[in-house]
Amino acid sequence: MSDTFPFQTVPAPPPISPEYEVLVFADVGGLEDYYRLFQHFGFGGTAASWVEHLETIVEEHCPALLEEVEFTESSGAFVAYAASPAIAEQFLACVRPYFGSLELLRKYLGQADPGDFFA
Repeated sequence: MSDTFPFQTVPAPPPISPEYEVLVFADVGGLEDYYRLFQHFGFGGTAASWVEHLETIVEEHCPALLEEVEFTESSGAFVAYAASPAIAEQFLACVRPYFGSLELLRKYLGQADPGDFFA
C-alpha cells in the first residue's frame, strides 16, 4: 500500500465481525496540527468529528463504499472497518484528497460549513 498518512491500515483482529477484514485508523489524539486546523475553522477536531467529516466525504464522492465500510471512533482514534483490502484502498483513495495533508485539509475545511456538522 502506498503512503496512507494520516491513516494506517492493519488486518482486523478477532473478534471483529467476519465481514470486516481491514481496519483503517488515524490516531487523532496524536495529530495536533490537524486538531488545531479543525479548531481554526470551527470544528471539533475530535475522533467523532473525523467520523462525521469522512463519512460525509464518502457519501458525497464514493457512496457505494458506505455499504462496505463502517465508521466509528475509539479512544481518540478514527476507525473504519473495511470489508477487504481493496475496499480499504478505495476508501483511502476517496478521502486522502481531503485529509492527506494539512494543506488539503485546510482547503476542505475552508469550504465546509460548521453549521452542517455536530462534532
